[in-house]
Amino acid sequence: MPSDVMGRTLQRAGIAIAVVLLLAFLIVHFTKWHSERGLSQETRTAATSLPAVDVVVVHGGSASASLTLPGETAAWYESTIYARVSGYVAKWYVDIGDRVKSGQQLALIDTPELDAELLAAKAKLQVSQAQVKVKEADAAFAASTYARWRDSPRGVVSEQEREDKKAGDSSALAQLEAARAQVNSDQADVDRLIAFEQFKHVTAPYGGTIVERRIDIGNLVTAGSSSSTTSLYRIVQDDPIRVFVDIPQSAAPDLMKVGVAATISTGDLSGHTIAGHITRTSDAIDPRARTFRAELDIPNPDRRLVAGLYVQVGFQLQNNGMSQIPAAALVFSAGGPKVAVVDGDGSIRFQSVTIGRDDGDKVELSSGVTDGERLVLNISNQIVAGEKVRVSGDQSPGSSVALRAP
Repeated sequence: MPSDVMGRTLQRAGIAIAVVLLLAFLIVHFTKWHSERGLSQETRTAATSLPAVDVVVVHGGSASASLTLPGETAAWYESTIYARVSGYVAKWYVDIGDRVKSGQQLALIDTPELDAELLAAKAKLQVSQAQVKVKEADAAFAASTYARWRDSPRGVVSEQEREDKKAGDSSALAQLEAARAQVNSDQADVDRLIAFEQFKHVTAPYGGTIVERRIDIGNLVTAGSSSSTTSLYRIVQDDPIRVFVDIPQSAAPDLMKVGVAATISTGDLSGHTIAGHITRTSDAIDPRARTFRAELDIPNPDRRLVAGLYVQVGFQLQNNGMSQIPAAALVFSAGGPKVAVVDGDGSIRFQSVTIGRDDGDKVELSSGVTDGERLVLNISNQIVAGEKVRVSGDQSPGSSVALRAP
């Protein structure tokens, strides 16, 4: 190939490559410029748009409001049974879950030491009774001797001998009274041991259910209820049954009264509730928890409720014209509780309120809000008073949007 032809071919190839590189450069530059322009526009839009908020509309409360609180059931009676005598468990007759009657025997304790003490006390009593007979004979002889010497004419016996026989009679009577007192003491000791013998038979103090057994045959049991002794049984009476509930002080005007109706429900009642009423209250607020204790006595003939059960206790409270709002609408500051109100032009206004009743996730306000006002939920601490906002789903502060009711 001639050299001039080859030179022209290489020149055209170089021009083509240069054009391709130029086009690639222009494409990359245009793409970068377009991306930067879009990002700048999005940044300006975000900087100039209004913050979105969720709101709730204030509505006047109904004539009454429900209050549901956690409660706990407790047995009417609950007793831990200890041994009154020391010994070994000979037999036990009932186990956990058994229903027992008042006075029914629960266990039998073998008490060899107590039995030996009773035999010794009875033997000692017999000795004392025999001593009384001896002292009676001595007293009778001393009395007859003194009578003879006392009635003897003067001059026949000396006055000293007469006084000596009188002293002997008085001494014999004193010894007889001492012997009789010893008999009474020994008899009391025997009676005491016989009474303790009755405690060998452990019985139920009342009708109820055995919920715990801690003994077995052959166990050594010790009399008493100290920390070093082991109990025998635990028994409960659960008809009727008590329900304890701690009520916040805000509900005290309505619920610190005897006779207030309530409903009790549990997760295993299949939606059924048990009616009851407040039987007694503490009539005092616990300063640590700001609550007061109320008790309800519930008939429990079918034993649907058991002791130690977690329950829900519902009450109906008078509203007294208060407005109910979600607790998420409250803002707490050094000046007290407030709410963030969205005015008609979309600006934020912080309004002080007074909490009349706090039910946890909802609160009732006695002052500070009016019906129809829009309150911001979970307002950001970056939003200040006077700042305009946009209700979620709205494009402008003044347009109509669907507001969420409480």
